[in-house]
Amino acid sequence: MLVVVCIKQVPDTTQVQIDPVTNTLIREGIPFIVNPYDAHALEEALRLKDRFGFRVAALSMGPPNAEATLKKALALGVDQAILLSDRVFGGADTLATSRVLSEAIARLNRQEKVGIVICGKQTIDGDTAQVGPGIATRLGYTQLTLVDRVEKLDPLQDRITVRRKLEGRHEMVDAPLPVLLTVVRELNRPRYPTVPMRLESEEATVQVWSNQELQLDQEGIGLKGSPTWVSRIFSPERQKGEIVGDGAADPAGAAKLLIDKLVSSDLLVV
Repeated sequence: MLVVVCIKQVPDTTQVQIDPVTNTLIREGIPFIVNPYDAHALEEALRLKDRFGFRVAALSMGPPNAEATLKKALALGVDQAILLSDRVFGGADTLATSRVLSEAIARLNRQEKVGIVICGKQTIDGDTAQVGPGIATRLGYTQLTLVDRVEKLDPLQDRITVRRKLEGRHEMVDAPLPVLLTVVRELNRPRYPTVPMRLESEEATVQVWSNQELQLDQEGIGLKGSPTWVSRIFSPERQKGEIVGDGAADPAGAAKLLIDKLVSSDLLVV
């Protein structure tokens, strides 16, 4: 069985700045990292490999420099790394992205049975959490989101049991394979590559698939196939804080002043 893990190279959002003129992200000089949620997806795929002997393929869509992200996956122990890179893929929203990724997974499935696809819950540059479900829908796979534990996997019966992290509770779900999981950070703790594996990955080959391999209609991918458009990106203005009263000397008076201020601002109803 082949386990496919989807990973993405994203800008380090702690250092992202916005151009005040164009209202777009300034990407020059910003370091790129593996999307944090995807790191947990990758770790879980490798744990399944350790337990069951599955093969693991890492899949990423992006520009040529995204090869560095896949090299990191190879250093951790994946068996195959594929970069989906073509100018016609550029400018894709979540709909067009899921179309390209699902076609690549379908192509892998024609070569070797894909039983499990694992994605991070969402990416930190978009935060939509739409690509994983989009892939599952296109492939007709069982879709299990917000997974924080794989409880049981039976490859012979093609069944999997997972725990989903919901608001205020957990949900146990048993489902048939093939399945797509989106995972949260609580699932595991990602491993670090060993020095020998890191050195070996430098010589490893990352396969590059363009649209010549996938043969997708260009009207349905990239910018042309993306109905979503962003009119503006901006940083919200943050007002300076205000000290109300003297909470040390007169806590009751300070509390009253605070309540009066919140009421006058329509932020509190009494």
